[in-house]
Amino acid sequence: MQNGARCTRREFGCAIGGVLLPRLATAAVKGPWDEPANVKRVYIAVPTPSWPRPDLDVQAERSGMEARLAELERKHAGAVRLTGGELLRTPEDAQAWVKALTADVDGVLLIDLTSGTGPMLKVLQQIQVPMLLFARPYSGWSYVEVTGWMRQGKKAAVLSTSEFGDLDPYMRIFRSIHHLRYSKVLLMRPGTSLPATADAFKKQYGTDIRLVDYQELKAAFDAADGRAARKAAEDFTRSALRVVEPKQPDIEASLRLHIGITNLLAKERANAIAIDCLGGFRRGDLPAYPCVSFSKLNDEGRYGVCEADLLSTMTQLLLTSFSGKPGFVSDPVFDTSRNEIIHAHCVSATALQGVGGPSAPYIVRTHMEDNKGVSMQVLVPIGDTVTCGKFLDATRFALSTGQVVGNVDDPRGCRTKFRTRVADAAKMLENFSGGLHRVVVFGDYTRAVQQMSRLMGFQVIQEC
Repeated sequence: MQNGARCTRREFGCAIGGVLLPRLATAAVKGPWDEPANVKRVYIAVPTPSWPRPDLDVQAERSGMEARLAELERKHAGAVRLTGGELLRTPEDAQAWVKALTADVDGVLLIDLTSGTGPMLKVLQQIQVPMLLFARPYSGWSYVEVTGWMRQGKKAAVLSTSEFGDLDPYMRIFRSIHHLRYSKVLLMRPGTSLPATADAFKKQYGTDIRLVDYQELKAAFDAADGRAARKAAEDFTRSALRVVEPKQPDIEASLRLHIGITNLLAKERANAIAIDCLGGFRRGDLPAYPCVSFSKLNDEGRYGVCEADLLSTMTQLLLTSFSGKPGFVSDPVFDTSRNEIIHAHCVSATALQGVGGPSAPYIVRTHMEDNKGVSMQVLVPIGDTVTCGKFLDATRFALSTGQVVGNVDDPRGCRTKFRTRVADAAKMLENFSGGLHRVVVFGDYTRAVQQMSRLMGFQVIQEC
Protein backbone atom coordinates (compact mmCIF):
# COMPACT_ATOMS: atom_id res chain seq x y z
CA MET A 1 0.00 0.00 0.00
CA GLN A 2 1.40 3.39 -0.99
CA ASN A 3 0.86 6.89 0.32
CA GLY A 4 -2.48 7.91 -1.20
CA ALA A 5 -3.54 4.28 -1.81
CA ARG A 6 -6.94 4.23 -3.47
CA CYS A 7 -10.12 2.48 -2.40
CA THR A 8 -12.95 3.90 -4.49
CA ARG A 9 -16.66 3.87 -3.62
CA ARG A 10 -17.18 1.14 -6.20
CA GLU A 11 -14.39 -0.99 -4.73
CA PHE A 12 -15.49 -0.27 -1.16
CA GLY A 13 -16.76 -3.41 0.57
CA CYS A 14 -15.87 -5.61 -2.44
CA ALA A 15 -13.07 -8.09 -3.07
CA ILE A 16 -9.69 -6.68 -2.04
CA GLY A 17 -6.74 -8.77 -3.11
CA GLY A 18 -9.09 -11.68 -3.81
CA VAL A 19 -10.61 -11.55 -0.29
CA LEU A 20 -14.31 -10.71 0.01
CA LEU A 21 -14.75 -8.47 3.02
CA PRO A 22 -17.81 -9.57 5.05
CA ARG A 23 -20.34 -7.35 6.71
CA LEU A 24 -19.82 -6.80 10.38
CA ALA A 25 -22.43 -8.43 12.57
CA THR A 26 -24.55 -5.90 14.42
CA ALA A 27 -25.75 -6.30 17.97
CA ALA A 28 -29.52 -6.32 18.52
CA VAL A 29 -29.34 -3.90 21.43
CA LYS A 30 -32.35 -1.63 21.79
CA GLY A 31 -33.15 1.10 24.25
CA PRO A 32 -35.33 4.20 24.59
CA TRP A 33 -32.84 6.09 22.39
CA ASP A 34 -33.93 3.87 19.46
CA GLU A 35 -37.63 4.53 19.82
CA PRO A 36 -39.32 6.94 17.37
CA ALA A 37 -39.61 10.58 18.29
CA ASN A 38 -43.02 11.71 19.49
CA VAL A 39 -43.84 14.73 17.31
CA LYS A 40 -47.17 16.36 18.09
CA ARG A 41 -48.80 18.10 15.15
CA VAL A 42 -51.28 20.92 15.61
CA TYR A 43 -53.21 23.19 13.21
CA ILE A 44 -54.15 26.84 13.72
CA ALA A 45 -56.85 28.80 11.87
CA VAL A 46 -59.14 31.67 12.78
CA PRO A 47 -62.92 31.00 13.07
CA THR A 48 -63.71 33.28 10.10
CA PRO A 49 -60.93 33.25 7.48
CA SER A 50 -60.08 36.13 5.18
CA TRP A 51 -56.64 35.18 3.84
CA PRO A 52 -55.94 33.03 1.87
CA ARG A 53 -59.62 33.26 0.84
CA PRO A 54 -62.85 34.08 2.70
CA ASP A 55 -64.65 30.90 1.64
CA LEU A 56 -61.79 28.59 2.74
CA ASP A 57 -63.00 25.18 3.95
CA VAL A 58 -60.68 24.85 6.95
CA GLN A 59 -61.72 21.28 7.76
CA ALA A 60 -61.06 20.18 4.18
CA GLU A 61 -57.64 21.88 4.32
CA ARG A 62 -56.86 20.04 7.51
CA SER A 63 -58.02 16.69 6.07
CA GLY A 64 -55.83 17.15 3.02
CA MET A 65 -52.83 17.93 5.22
CA GLU A 66 -53.56 14.92 7.43
CA ALA A 67 -53.40 12.60 4.41
CA ARG A 68 -50.04 14.00 3.32
CA LEU A 69 -48.61 13.82 6.83
CA ALA A 70 -49.77 10.20 7.15
CA GLU A 71 -47.67 9.46 4.06
CA LEU A 72 -44.74 11.26 5.67
CA GLU A 73 -45.10 9.21 8.85
CA ARG A 74 -45.12 5.95 6.87
CA LYS A 75 -42.03 7.08 5.00
CA HIS A 76 -40.22 7.67 8.28
CA ALA A 77 -41.64 4.71 10.19
CA GLY A 78 -39.41 3.93 13.15
CA ALA A 79 -38.02 7.47 13.23
CA VAL A 80 -41.09 9.51 14.17
CA ARG A 81 -44.65 9.13 15.38
CA LEU A 82 -46.92 12.03 14.41
CA THR A 83 -49.40 12.31 17.25
CA GLY A 84 -52.14 14.84 17.99
CA GLY A 85 -53.67 16.63 15.01
CA GLU A 86 -55.89 19.07 16.90
CA LEU A 87 -57.28 22.19 15.20
CA LEU A 88 -57.02 25.38 17.31
CA ARG A 89 -59.32 28.31 16.45
CA THR A 90 -58.96 30.68 19.45
CA PRO A 91 -56.36 31.72 22.06
CA GLU A 92 -58.39 29.77 24.62
CA ASP A 93 -58.00 26.63 22.48
CA ALA A 94 -54.27 27.28 22.33
CA GLN A 95 -54.00 27.77 26.09
CA ALA A 96 -55.77 24.47 26.80
CA TRP A 97 -53.58 22.70 24.23
CA VAL A 98 -50.33 24.01 25.74
CA LYS A 99 -51.50 23.04 29.22
CA ALA A 100 -52.22 19.49 28.06
CA LEU A 101 -48.82 19.04 26.39
CA THR A 102 -47.17 16.00 27.98
CA ALA A 103 -43.53 15.45 28.93
CA ASP A 104 -43.04 12.66 26.39
CA VAL A 105 -43.42 15.04 23.43
CA ASP A 106 -40.07 15.53 21.67
CA GLY A 107 -41.20 18.24 19.28
CA VAL A 108 -44.16 20.11 17.82
CA LEU A 109 -45.10 20.41 14.14
CA LEU A 110 -47.20 23.55 13.81
CA ILE A 111 -49.24 24.04 10.63
CA ASP A 112 -50.98 27.33 9.92
CA LEU A 113 -54.03 27.35 7.64
CA THR A 114 -55.09 31.01 7.70
CA SER A 115 -53.85 34.48 8.54
CA GLY A 116 -54.81 36.25 11.74
CA THR A 117 -53.31 33.62 14.06
CA GLY A 118 -51.16 36.09 16.03
CA PRO A 119 -53.17 35.87 19.29
CA MET A 120 -52.87 32.06 19.25
CA LEU A 121 -49.15 32.26 18.51
CA LYS A 122 -48.59 34.45 21.57
CA VAL A 123 -49.90 31.55 23.63
CA LEU A 124 -48.02 28.88 21.66
CA GLN A 125 -44.76 30.72 22.32
CA GLN A 126 -44.93 29.15 25.79
CA ILE A 127 -44.06 25.75 24.24
CA GLN A 128 -40.76 24.56 25.69
CA VAL A 129 -39.99 21.73 23.26
CA PRO A 130 -38.50 22.26 19.78
CA MET A 131 -41.12 23.52 17.33
CA LEU A 132 -41.21 23.53 13.53
CA LEU A 133 -43.66 25.77 11.68
CA PHE A 134 -44.70 24.27 8.34
CA ALA A 135 -46.26 27.01 6.23
CA ARG A 136 -47.33 26.45 2.66
CA PRO A 137 -47.59 29.38 0.25
CA TYR A 138 -50.93 31.15 0.62
CA SER A 139 -51.63 29.77 4.07
CA GLY A 140 -50.93 32.44 6.66
CA TRP A 141 -48.33 34.80 8.08
CA SER A 142 -47.26 32.84 11.16
CA TYR A 143 -43.65 32.90 10.00
CA VAL A 144 -43.48 36.57 11.00
CA GLU A 145 -43.85 35.68 14.68
CA VAL A 146 -41.87 32.43 14.62
CA THR A 147 -38.80 33.90 12.92
CA GLY A 148 -38.85 36.49 15.70
CA TRP A 149 -38.82 33.70 18.27
CA MET A 150 -35.80 32.20 16.53
CA ARG A 151 -33.89 35.47 16.80
CA GLN A 152 -34.71 35.50 20.52
CA GLY A 153 -33.09 32.07 20.95
CA LYS A 154 -36.18 29.87 21.08
CA LYS A 155 -35.74 26.31 19.76
CA ALA A 156 -37.81 26.85 16.64
CA ALA A 157 -37.54 26.72 12.86
CA VAL A 158 -39.67 27.75 9.89
CA LEU A 159 -40.24 25.76 6.72
CA SER A 160 -42.19 27.72 4.11
CA THR A 161 -42.53 25.56 1.01
CA SER A 162 -44.98 23.87 -1.34
CA GLU A 163 -42.85 20.70 -1.36
CA PHE A 164 -43.78 18.18 1.34
CA GLY A 165 -40.49 16.39 0.74
CA ASP A 166 -38.73 19.32 2.39
CA LEU A 167 -40.05 17.94 5.70
CA ASP A 168 -37.90 14.80 5.34
CA PRO A 169 -34.72 16.09 7.02
CA TYR A 170 -36.76 17.54 9.86
CA MET A 171 -38.21 14.12 10.62
CA ARG A 172 -34.66 12.83 11.06
CA ILE A 173 -33.81 15.89 13.15
CA PHE A 174 -36.72 15.15 15.48
CA ARG A 175 -35.37 11.60 15.70
CA SER A 176 -31.96 13.04 16.72
CA ILE A 177 -33.61 15.22 19.35
CA HIS A 178 -35.24 12.10 20.83
CA HIS A 179 -32.02 10.09 20.52
CA LEU A 180 -29.94 12.61 22.48
CA ARG A 181 -32.72 13.07 25.01
CA TYR A 182 -32.84 9.36 25.88
CA SER A 183 -29.21 8.34 25.35
CA LYS A 184 -27.01 7.35 28.28
CA VAL A 185 -23.26 7.91 28.27
CA LEU A 186 -20.82 6.09 30.55
CA LEU A 187 -17.78 8.28 31.23
CA MET A 188 -14.68 6.52 32.56
CA ARG A 189 -11.86 8.71 33.82
CA PRO A 190 -9.90 9.33 37.02
CA GLY A 191 -11.63 11.23 39.78
CA THR A 192 -15.03 11.16 41.38
CA SER A 193 -16.84 14.00 39.61
CA LEU A 194 -18.23 14.65 36.16
CA PRO A 195 -16.93 17.59 34.11
CA ALA A 196 -18.98 20.77 34.25
CA THR A 197 -19.98 20.25 30.62
CA ALA A 198 -21.96 17.14 31.63
CA ASP A 199 -24.57 19.24 33.43
CA ALA A 200 -24.72 21.66 30.52
CA PHE A 201 -25.37 18.87 27.99
CA LYS A 202 -27.96 17.31 30.29
CA LYS A 203 -29.80 20.62 30.56
CA GLN A 204 -29.59 21.39 26.83
CA TYR A 205 -30.35 17.97 25.33
CA GLY A 206 -31.46 15.69 28.18
CA THR A 207 -28.61 13.19 27.77
CA ASP A 208 -27.87 11.09 30.86
CA ILE A 209 -24.14 11.04 31.66
CA ARG A 210 -22.82 8.74 34.39
CA LEU A 211 -19.31 8.41 35.80
CA VAL A 212 -18.15 4.78 36.07
CA ASP A 213 -15.09 3.28 37.70
CA TYR A 214 -12.39 1.29 35.92
CA GLN A 215 -13.06 -1.57 38.34
CA GLU A 216 -16.54 -2.00 36.89
CA LEU A 217 -15.02 -2.57 33.46
CA LYS A 218 -12.28 -4.81 34.85
CA ALA A 219 -14.96 -6.98 36.47
CA ALA A 220 -16.85 -7.15 33.18
CA PHE A 221 -13.62 -8.12 31.38
CA ASP A 222 -12.91 -10.89 33.90
CA ALA A 223 -16.48 -12.20 33.58
CA ALA A 224 -16.40 -12.23 29.77
CA ASP A 225 -16.54 -15.66 28.10
CA GLY A 226 -13.00 -16.62 27.06
CA ARG A 227 -14.17 -18.97 24.32
CA ALA A 228 -16.39 -16.27 22.85
CA ALA A 229 -13.41 -13.89 22.92
CA ARG A 230 -11.24 -16.41 21.04
CA LYS A 231 -13.93 -16.92 18.42
CA ALA A 232 -14.40 -13.16 18.04
CA ALA A 233 -10.62 -12.74 17.71
CA GLU A 234 -10.52 -15.39 14.97
CA ASP A 235 -13.33 -13.67 13.06
CA PHE A 236 -11.65 -10.29 13.49
CA THR A 237 -8.28 -11.44 12.13
CA ARG A 238 -9.85 -13.53 9.35
CA SER A 239 -11.68 -10.44 8.08
CA ALA A 240 -8.52 -8.30 8.11
CA LEU A 241 -6.25 -7.76 5.11
CA ARG A 242 -3.38 -8.80 7.35
CA VAL A 243 -2.03 -8.70 10.91
CA VAL A 244 1.21 -6.76 11.37
CA GLU A 245 2.44 -6.40 14.97
CA PRO A 246 -0.10 -7.82 17.47
CA LYS A 247 0.17 -11.35 18.84
CA GLN A 248 -2.87 -13.60 19.25
CA PRO A 249 -3.11 -13.20 23.08
CA ASP A 250 -3.31 -9.41 22.65
CA ILE A 251 -6.02 -9.76 20.00
CA GLU A 252 -8.01 -12.10 22.23
CA ALA A 253 -7.67 -9.66 25.15
CA SER A 254 -8.89 -6.84 22.92
CA LEU A 255 -12.00 -8.78 21.87
CA ARG A 256 -12.59 -9.93 25.44
CA LEU A 257 -12.58 -6.29 26.47
CA HIS A 258 -15.16 -5.61 23.76
CA ILE A 259 -17.40 -8.31 25.21
CA GLY A 260 -16.92 -6.78 28.66
CA ILE A 261 -17.76 -3.28 27.40
CA THR A 262 -20.85 -4.60 25.60
CA ASN A 263 -22.02 -6.35 28.77
CA LEU A 264 -21.37 -3.23 30.87
CA LEU A 265 -23.42 -1.11 28.47
CA ALA A 266 -26.25 -3.64 28.64
CA LYS A 267 -26.11 -3.72 32.44
CA GLU A 268 -26.23 0.07 32.66
CA ARG A 269 -28.86 0.43 29.91
CA ALA A 270 -26.44 2.76 28.11
CA ASN A 271 -25.55 3.17 24.45
CA ALA A 272 -22.29 5.13 24.70
CA ILE A 273 -19.00 4.88 26.54
CA ALA A 274 -16.04 7.26 26.61
CA ILE A 275 -12.87 6.08 28.33
CA ASP A 276 -9.62 7.75 29.34
CA CYS A 277 -7.92 4.98 27.39
CA LEU A 278 -4.34 6.23 27.05
CA GLY A 279 -4.01 7.04 30.72
CA GLY A 280 -6.02 4.02 31.78
CA PHE A 281 -3.79 1.59 29.89
CA ARG A 282 -0.58 3.22 31.06
CA ARG A 283 -1.75 3.18 34.68
CA GLY A 284 -2.75 -0.46 34.41
CA ASP A 285 -6.44 0.37 34.91
CA LEU A 286 -7.32 -1.20 31.55
CA PRO A 287 -6.46 -4.83 30.68
CA ALA A 288 -6.31 -3.93 26.95
CA TYR A 289 -6.74 -0.97 24.65
CA PRO A 290 -10.42 -0.44 23.66
CA CYS A 291 -9.65 0.68 20.07
CA VAL A 292 -11.22 -2.39 18.42
CA SER A 293 -14.24 -2.26 20.71
CA PHE A 294 -14.81 1.41 19.90
CA SER A 295 -14.69 0.63 16.18
CA LYS A 296 -17.22 -2.18 16.54
CA LEU A 297 -19.55 -0.14 18.74
CA ASN A 298 -19.53 2.74 16.26
CA ASP A 299 -20.21 0.33 13.38
CA GLU A 300 -23.25 -0.99 15.27
CA GLY A 301 -24.79 2.44 15.89
CA ARG A 302 -23.62 2.63 19.46
CA TYR A 303 -20.75 4.82 20.58
CA GLY A 304 -17.19 4.19 21.73
CA VAL A 305 -15.13 7.35 22.13
CA CYS A 306 -11.47 7.89 22.92
CA GLU A 307 -9.82 9.70 25.80
CA ALA A 308 -13.01 10.31 27.80
CA ASP A 309 -13.88 13.08 25.33
CA LEU A 310 -17.45 14.03 26.22
CA LEU A 311 -17.59 16.78 23.59
CA SER A 312 -16.78 14.29 20.83
CA THR A 313 -19.21 11.77 22.31
CA MET A 314 -22.08 14.25 22.08
CA THR A 315 -20.97 15.10 18.55
CA GLN A 316 -21.14 11.45 17.51
CA LEU A 317 -24.60 11.10 19.07
CA LEU A 318 -25.79 14.05 17.00
CA LEU A 319 -24.22 13.18 13.65
CA THR A 320 -24.79 9.41 13.70
CA SER A 321 -28.41 9.65 14.83
CA PHE A 322 -29.17 11.95 11.89
CA SER A 323 -27.02 10.39 9.17
CA GLY A 324 -27.24 6.70 10.07
CA LYS A 325 -23.46 6.56 9.63
CA PRO A 326 -20.87 5.93 12.33
CA GLY A 327 -18.62 8.76 13.43
CA PHE A 328 -15.15 8.44 14.87
CA VAL A 329 -12.62 10.71 16.54
CA SER A 330 -9.75 12.25 14.56
CA ASP A 331 -6.62 14.24 15.36
CA PRO A 332 -6.48 16.74 12.46
CA VAL A 333 -3.02 17.18 10.90
CA PHE A 334 -2.63 20.31 8.73
CA ASP A 335 -0.70 20.57 5.47
CA THR A 336 -1.43 24.10 4.26
CA SER A 337 0.96 23.73 1.29
CA ARG A 338 -1.57 21.29 -0.23
CA ASN A 339 -4.67 22.84 1.36
CA GLU A 340 -5.25 19.51 3.08
CA ILE A 341 -6.13 18.13 6.47
CA ILE A 342 -5.01 14.61 7.32
CA HIS A 343 -7.37 12.85 9.71
CA ALA A 344 -5.37 10.52 11.94
CA HIS A 345 -6.28 8.22 14.80
CA CYS A 346 -5.81 4.68 16.06
CA VAL A 347 -9.59 4.25 16.09
CA SER A 348 -11.84 4.35 13.05
CA ALA A 349 -15.23 2.96 12.20
CA THR A 350 -15.29 0.55 9.25
CA ALA A 351 -19.00 0.63 8.24
CA LEU A 352 -18.40 4.09 6.85
CA GLN A 353 -21.33 4.18 4.42
CA GLY A 354 -23.94 3.19 7.01
CA VAL A 355 -24.39 1.53 10.39
CA GLY A 356 -24.38 -2.25 9.96
CA GLY A 357 -23.16 -1.94 6.37
CA PRO A 358 -20.12 -3.43 4.62
CA SER A 359 -16.74 -3.11 6.26
CA ALA A 360 -13.91 -1.07 4.81
CA PRO A 361 -10.63 -2.96 4.45
CA TYR A 362 -8.50 -2.88 7.58
CA ILE A 363 -5.11 -4.03 8.85
CA VAL A 364 -4.60 -5.18 12.43
CA ARG A 365 -1.94 -3.02 14.09
CA THR A 366 -0.71 -2.09 17.54
CA HIS A 367 -1.57 1.22 19.15
CA MET A 368 0.93 3.63 17.61
CA GLU A 369 2.02 5.71 20.61
CA ASP A 370 3.48 2.79 22.56
CA ASN A 371 3.38 -0.05 20.00
CA LYS A 372 1.23 -2.12 22.36
CA GLY A 373 -2.22 -3.64 22.33
CA VAL A 374 -4.40 -3.75 19.20
CA SER A 375 -5.77 -1.07 16.94
CA MET A 376 -6.80 -0.85 13.28
CA GLN A 377 -5.48 0.79 10.14
CA VAL A 378 -8.62 1.37 8.09
CA LEU A 379 -8.48 2.14 4.37
CA VAL A 380 -11.28 4.58 3.65
CA PRO A 381 -12.99 5.08 0.25
CA ILE A 382 -11.56 7.87 -1.92
CA GLY A 383 -13.61 10.69 -3.41
CA ASP A 384 -16.23 10.99 -0.66
CA THR A 385 -17.05 14.22 1.13
CA VAL A 386 -16.71 13.99 4.89
CA THR A 387 -18.22 16.15 7.60
CA CYS A 388 -15.84 17.17 10.37
CA GLY A 389 -17.41 18.59 13.52
CA LYS A 390 -17.32 18.94 17.27
CA PHE A 391 -19.31 20.50 20.07
CA LEU A 392 -17.02 23.17 21.55
CA ASP A 393 -19.46 23.31 24.45
CA ALA A 394 -23.15 22.57 24.86
CA THR A 395 -24.25 25.47 22.65
CA ARG A 396 -21.44 25.89 20.07
CA PHE A 397 -20.63 23.47 17.25
CA ALA A 398 -17.54 23.69 15.00
CA LEU A 399 -18.17 22.46 11.45
CA SER A 400 -16.24 21.89 8.23
CA THR A 401 -16.18 19.53 5.27
CA GLY A 402 -13.49 18.05 3.04
CA GLN A 403 -13.06 15.64 0.17
CA VAL A 404 -11.09 12.44 0.76
CA VAL A 405 -8.17 12.36 -1.68
CA GLY A 406 -6.07 9.46 -0.40
CA ASN A 407 -5.15 7.04 2.36
CA VAL A 408 -1.76 7.56 3.99
CA ASP A 409 0.70 4.79 4.88
CA ASP A 410 3.42 6.39 6.95
CA PRO A 411 5.16 5.34 10.18
CA ARG A 412 4.57 8.80 11.60
CA GLY A 413 1.25 9.49 13.26
CA CYS A 414 -1.71 7.31 14.19
CA ARG A 415 -2.57 4.08 12.37
CA THR A 416 -5.57 5.22 10.31
CA LYS A 417 -4.71 8.28 8.23
CA PHE A 418 -6.40 9.80 5.20
CA ARG A 419 -5.99 13.11 3.40
CA THR A 420 -8.86 15.52 2.77
CA ARG A 421 -8.85 18.62 0.58
CA VAL A 422 -10.66 21.49 2.28
CA ALA A 423 -11.85 24.98 1.38
CA ASP A 424 -9.15 26.83 3.35
CA ALA A 425 -6.78 24.86 5.59
CA ALA A 426 -4.86 27.99 6.64
CA LYS A 427 -8.03 29.71 7.81
CA MET A 428 -9.08 26.66 9.83
CA LEU A 429 -5.62 26.39 11.37
CA GLU A 430 -5.53 30.06 12.38
CA ASN A 431 -8.97 29.89 13.99
CA PHE A 432 -8.69 26.39 15.48
CA SER A 433 -10.12 26.13 18.99
CA GLY A 434 -11.87 23.76 21.35
CA GLY A 435 -9.17 21.14 21.79
CA LEU A 436 -7.54 18.75 19.35
CA HIS A 437 -10.25 16.24 18.50
CA ARG A 438 -12.78 16.43 15.68
CA VAL A 439 -15.39 13.83 14.72
CA VAL A 440 -15.51 12.57 11.14
CA VAL A 441 -18.63 11.22 9.40
CA PHE A 442 -18.78 10.28 5.73
CA GLY A 443 -21.19 12.52 3.80
CA ASP A 444 -21.92 16.25 3.68
CA TYR A 445 -24.25 17.24 6.52
CA THR A 446 -23.56 20.98 6.53
CA ARG A 447 -27.16 21.92 5.74
CA ALA A 448 -28.54 19.38 8.20
CA VAL A 449 -26.39 20.67 11.07
CA GLN A 450 -27.57 24.21 10.33
CA GLN A 451 -31.18 23.01 10.47
CA MET A 452 -30.55 21.04 13.67
CA SER A 453 -28.95 24.08 15.31
CA ARG A 454 -32.20 26.05 15.15
CA LEU A 455 -34.38 23.31 16.61
CA MET A 456 -31.83 22.22 19.22
CA GLY A 457 -30.50 25.62 20.27
CA PHE A 458 -26.82 25.66 19.37
CA GLN A 459 -24.65 27.96 17.26
CA VAL A 460 -22.73 26.66 14.24
CA ILE A 461 -19.19 27.95 13.75
CA GLN A 462 -18.00 27.29 10.18
CA GLU A 463 -14.32 26.48 10.50
CA CYS A 464 -13.37 26.58 6.82
